Amino acid sequence: MSSTPRLQEITPANFEAAINLRVSPEQEHLVAPVVKSLAEAYVHPDVAWPRLIVDGERAVGFLMGFFDIDWKADGSRTDVRSGLWRLAVAAGEQGRGYGRFAIAELAAEIRRRGGTRLTATWHPGPDGPEGFYRALGFQRTGETSGDEVVGELPLT
Repeated sequence: MSSTPRLQEITPANFEAAINLRVSPEQEHLVAPVVKSLAEAYVHPDVAWPRLIVDGERAVGFLMGFFDIDWKADGSRTDVRSGLWRLAVAAGEQGRGYGRFAIAELAAEIRRRGGTRLTATWHPGPDGPEGFYRALGFQRTGETSGDEVVGELPLT
C-alpha cells in the first residue's frame, strides 16, 4: 500500500473506476464483475453495502458486504447473518494488503451494527481464495452455498 487505503461509497464520480476494475484473468471465474455486484446492490439496497477500495486516488479493489440477511431464506429469521458478498482486488494490486484491509473494515462495520460474526463464501479448490480467508481466521462451517464453501470469522 502506498498510502492509507479507504473505502468509498460508489457515486457517479467513481462509478466508471469501479466498473472498470478487473481481477487477473485466471481469477475471473472466481468473482463476478463489479457491474453485476452493483446491479445486485441496486435490487437489494436494504442489505447490500458496496464500496470501492481506494489508495490515494487509485481504485484498487471492490468490496460488497451484506447485513442482517435471513440466511435460510425461509422467513423464520432464525439464522440472521452479515458478511462478505463480494471481494475483488484489481490485477496488479494483489498482495499489498488491500484485501485484508477491506475485510477488517467490513468486520468493523458489522461490529458497529451489533454483529458478532462475519460470514463469507468462496470457491473451493487449489485456485480459490481459501488460503487468504483461512489466514485471516475464517473457519469452514461445514455448509455450502450453491457451489461455494461457507466460512465464518468470529468478531468477539
